[in-house]
Amino acid sequence: MADAIVNKIIPFSSVDGPGNRTAVFLQGCGFNCKYCHNPETIRTCINCAKCVNFCKSKALSFENGKVVYDSSKCIMCDECIHNCENLSSPKTCVMSPVEVMQRVKKNMPFIRGLTVSGGECTTYRDFLCELLALAKSEGLDTMLDSNGSYPFMNDERLLSVTDGVMLDVKAWDDKEHVNLTSSHNEMVKKNLEFLLKAGKLFEVRTVIVPNLFDAKDTVDKVSKMVSACSSNVRYKIIKYRDMGVRPEYKNIEPPTDEFLNELKKVAADNGLTDIVLI
Repeated sequence: MADAIVNKIIPFSSVDGPGNRTAVFLQGCGFNCKYCHNPETIRTCINCAKCVNFCKSKALSFENGKVVYDSSKCIMCDECIHNCENLSSPKTCVMSPVEVMQRVKKNMPFIRGLTVSGGECTTYRDFLCELLALAKSEGLDTMLDSNGSYPFMNDERLLSVTDGVMLDVKAWDDKEHVNLTSSHNEMVKKNLEFLLKAGKLFEVRTVIVPNLFDAKDTVDKVSKMVSACSSNVRYKIIKYRDMGVRPEYKNIEPPTDEFLNELKKVAADNGLTDIVLI
């Protein structure tokens, strides 16, 4: 049985897939997006213990070479996260699929399904296969929230227990994608096309960040590929907001509503019918 490092579990969420769901966020991501809204999930804790000194409630301690977290003392000030130079969190825990499912089952029958996000959830492929199989055995539908870096087309087992993927397309141009995320996007594009044709793409999303990439080009290219396969797949066009981002990206101006509506028109003109601006 494969374990995973869990950042947090949200018992009830209406924004992480269809209906009311439990959302599990895993730790670790191969991308390093400049505008990341939860940068504390990018890397795993290296037990440097610097965060211990910033903890106001003494919920953190350093014992036997490791940072120890006591959730009963935590006041959720997040000073540990804000001062972490490693883009991590000391508040994670290692859990098995069975342990996570025990938490999920407490929320039934008030949820429709389970969504696993991150970080990048496919970092823990074996864990996903076991957890999603358990969820489906309980009658829950299953969603993955992914940056598209994992080759879904080579993994029949994972796809067999996944009802849908919510795929991020950060930028269409590869150079812009590298500048934005420090990673190439060839696999992202392959996954977009594959998941569309396989009927496994629930939603595609692009966060609009002024001056970091050509948003119109990205929306145009994405919507054309989606409409060539299905006009019913949702395209979520997301306004950049500075909540949770690193301090150096706090001064980025969000796009205007007028510009977002221009992007919506681009997608609509390319044949999409389910376009959501948030």
